[in-house]
Amino acid sequence: MTDRPNIVFIMSDDHAAHAISAYGSRINQTPNLDRIASNGVRMDAAFCTNSICAPSRAAILTGTYNHVNGVTTLDTPLDNTQWTFVDTLRDAGWDTAIFGKWHLGHGAGAEPRMFDRWRVLPGQGHYHNPVFVDSEHGIDEVGGYVTSLITDDCIDWLDARGTGDADEPFALFCHHKAPHRHWEPDSKHFTMYDDVDIPFPDTFRDDLVGRAEVIQAVKMRMMDLDPIKDLKAIVPDGLTLDEELNWRYQRYIKDYLRVVASIDDNVGRLLDYLESSGLADNTIVVYTSDQGFFLGDHGMFDKRLMYEESLSMPLLIQYPERIAAGGVVDEIVVNVDFGPTLLDLCGLAPPDHVQGRSFAPLLTEDELAEPWPTSMYYRYWMHNDASHAVPAHYGVRTLTHKLICYYNDPLGQPGAQGPANPIEWELFDLVADPLEVNNIYGTPEAADITTELLGELARLQAEVGDTPFH
Repeated sequence: MTDRPNIVFIMSDDHAAHAISAYGSRINQTPNLDRIASNGVRMDAAFCTNSICAPSRAAILTGTYNHVNGVTTLDTPLDNTQWTFVDTLRDAGWDTAIFGKWHLGHGAGAEPRMFDRWRVLPGQGHYHNPVFVDSEHGIDEVGGYVTSLITDDCIDWLDARGTGDADEPFALFCHHKAPHRHWEPDSKHFTMYDDVDIPFPDTFRDDLVGRAEVIQAVKMRMMDLDPIKDLKAIVPDGLTLDEELNWRYQRYIKDYLRVVASIDDNVGRLLDYLESSGLADNTIVVYTSDQGFFLGDHGMFDKRLMYEESLSMPLLIQYPERIAAGGVVDEIVVNVDFGPTLLDLCGLAPPDHVQGRSFAPLLTEDELAEPWPTSMYYRYWMHNDASHAVPAHYGVRTLTHKLICYYNDPLGQPGAQGPANPIEWELFDLVADPLEVNNIYGTPEAADITTELLGELARLQAEVGDTPFH
């Protein structure tokens, strides 16, 4: 066994855990992603600290919460002078490279300077014939499909290392655009699911009664999908509302699953390369996404909220030399923990300012130095953007409950007609109500747990150094 393993960190954009068969998906099969779970561990309680793309990516790289790293919204690029866990790997002799989606700003001061080699999509990038910004060749437009092209770049880089650097460990970051909106499949998967109806989630027709008024105002329902851009079709004439909702869901979910199928195929290509080249045993392979996604759950698409489907991150990790195959970890981990964990597995440590902690002992079944946390803190800062109307909110999730505070009105404009109570709360008993359809905040039977969770929320905010809205 070596204490200098390689790392292959694969991250998709908006891939919900419940669209992976290793997580028991009812709607698709992902045999290659399942290989990672079978060869390693499946993390069943991995959560983001802010369910939006750029902030989550910043939290992963820096090991800090967004009020510390400064990337609170999509409009705030990462200051690339900050420490990232890639810096420590690079300083310790790891060859580092990233291919695919960066999404943390571009241009001077925002490029991925912590990597030896990078080739990334500007902004969201395109599914077909994408443009890349290349550390060696500048701007480059390439014909082909983005998921396959990113994988090609990863394999080509590994091939090019070949002889001269073969004795040095590497950290390769393969960041896919898919399955981000607007879900454009490749030719191989274009007609996949044409002859089947995808099952509807149990909460597809959730009317949100009893939930916060601001949640009832969000613009992430099936009727908010753009028929042309999102569904690539004109709504058929003569449909009832129920029929149109069903039609919209089927159009949406099939394209989502088609682009996921391409990810699965390409993850398989990369795993095959590692195995055929003899690298697999000494390589930590991670598969994750920057957050979850609503797949018709609560009648929604997109993410942003603290509900489970959006909060949960898929997290599959294999490392044959140290992690036993087929494990499941139930403890709560969050995205600020990812970097410290990978460093720990490599025999390295982050600087003292890092807020994440290593969960390596949970993977290797080593003894924990102290009891593992049983709660996590979340904050979404991007208040009421025009496209989605999601309110700013924060909250606490424990092993059994979730408390969410929404602040400000749903319209976010001076003088606009907002709810009677601009601060609203939701409380869910995740044991009795795992689908989160029964808000028990304010009920007599929830008084004790509410007091307990309010105290835990305040404790966590103080621990991470965040300031409550009120």
